Amino acid sequence: MKFLYNAWYPAGWATDIETGKMVAKTFLNQRIVMFRDSQGVVKALEDRCPHRFVPLHLGELKGDTIQCAYHGLTFDCSGACVLNPHGNGAIPKAAKVRSYPMAEVYGLVWIWMGDADKADQALISDFTELDPVKKFVGKSYLLVNANYVLENDNIMDLSHIEFLHKASLGSSKVSEGKIDVVQVGDTVHSMRSTSAEKLTADLERMRGIPPGQLVDRWLDVRWNAPASMLLTTGFTYTGRPKEEGRELFSTHLFTPETESTTHYWFGIAFPRSMGPEGETLAEQNIKWLIQPFSKEDMPMLEAQQQTIGDRDFWSLNPVLLPSDGGAVRARRVLDRLIKEEQESLGLVASTELS
Repeated sequence: MKFLYNAWYPAGWATDIETGKMVAKTFLNQRIVMFRDSQGVVKALEDRCPHRFVPLHLGELKGDTIQCAYHGLTFDCSGACVLNPHGNGAIPKAAKVRSYPMAEVYGLVWIWMGDADKADQALISDFTELDPVKKFVGKSYLLVNANYVLENDNIMDLSHIEFLHKASLGSSKVSEGKIDVVQVGDTVHSMRSTSAEKLTADLERMRGIPPGQLVDRWLDVRWNAPASMLLTTGFTYTGRPKEEGRELFSTHLFTPETESTTHYWFGIAFPRSMGPEGETLAEQNIKWLIQPFSKEDMPMLEAQQQTIGDRDFWSLNPVLLPSDGGAVRARRVLDRLIKEEQESLGLVASTELS
């Protein structure tokens, strides 16, 4: 499986990386150690000492440096070795590790896995609706044994909630919903709306809807490559104008760990203007969402991954349904971006991947 390298990937919730502690993760098959420097700025280095190739995160964080636990070589935030405690202390020219551009915005930390000179923070997708300065955000994480593009498909095609989440998120009206797919540049919007829908008892309770009250609902997904999605969900009582409706924003962020495993950060936001009630709702909602995501989505995607194995998705000639429009459009955009990147690096002939 090929990855898009010149892109911002979520690397964790900002609160996951605490001062004085190292966090080790694998992104795009590359082992990374993250930490905050003495100014609180998140840094990331290749998690492998160039001497005997042991993980640096097993060492000691000393201010703005990491000292390898095995032989004491010490590396600064740029990845340069600044201390060799052996012999005359001379530092070999090859004693350095790669550093990665990082950004901290919208309550998340982001990592750039490609050419550092191209790492423009302005390229990070807009997740203002999940900004902890303005919102209470319920946050969670799963490590899923499935390819990240399968995760893209799952959110871009929400028709599955009628069947996979019938007791929590779906209803018998979902498959009857109107579907619109819009592409603006490389951003893909997959929008589904239903009319006169009776939500599940759980959703009625979580959204404060009187039991049995029919609603008109919309589920709008915005996708940006490689795999960052903002989901806007809203409803009005049936027949009422959309302007009277209530909307919630949630984020679904996927970063490939390997070709067959994926980091999944998801969150849901409520306005800080709601006060303590908003904070309580954020925590209640994220705890509720963990159940369908971990007990229903995750097993299904992992079974799907096992069936596909290492075969190319398109080589299996998948049957396509009308609801696949958004997912297919996102796949095509991602395939093109990867192809263009590889061609620019001379890694693939221009006729390949077409």
